[in-house]
Formats: sequence, structure tokens, C-alpha cells
Amino acid sequence: MRNLVIALALFGVAWSPSLNARQCVAPASPRMLQTGDTAPDFELRGTDGRTYRLADYRGKQAVVLVWFSRAFSAG
Repeated sequence: MRNLVIALALFGVAWSPSLNARQCVAPASPRMLQTGDTAPDFELRGTDGRTYRLADYRGKQAVVLVWFSRAFSAG
């Protein structure tokens, strides 16, 4: 009986973060952006600890680099 209680307690602790992850706030009515639409504002924390917002770069020219090391390989 004691092992069952311990197992259930461990399962509950292990499962609780997944419950919190599902409680993220989703947009009220998501819709696909169309060509020419303004991108919604968002912010991200950089590796240097600073917070970067998309709105800070509005009206400026930007270069976006995207790569995948295995894009042209069999791997």
C-alpha cells in the first residue's frame, strides 16, 4: 500500500508540469497572416540577457539568416 501511495505521488508530481504547460494563453481567434500584413509584436530574451521586441525594429531594415546544417545532405 505504501508503495502505491509513493508511486501515485511521484506520478502526480511528474505529471503536474504538463498540466501547467497546457494553460498557456492562446489568441482569441487565430488567423493566418496574409501577404502585406504587419507581423504581430513579440519579445524574446537574447543570449546576452537583454529583451528584444519586434516593435523596436519596425521601420528599420533587417537581415534574417536561417540555415539548417543538414539541408542539402542525406542526413
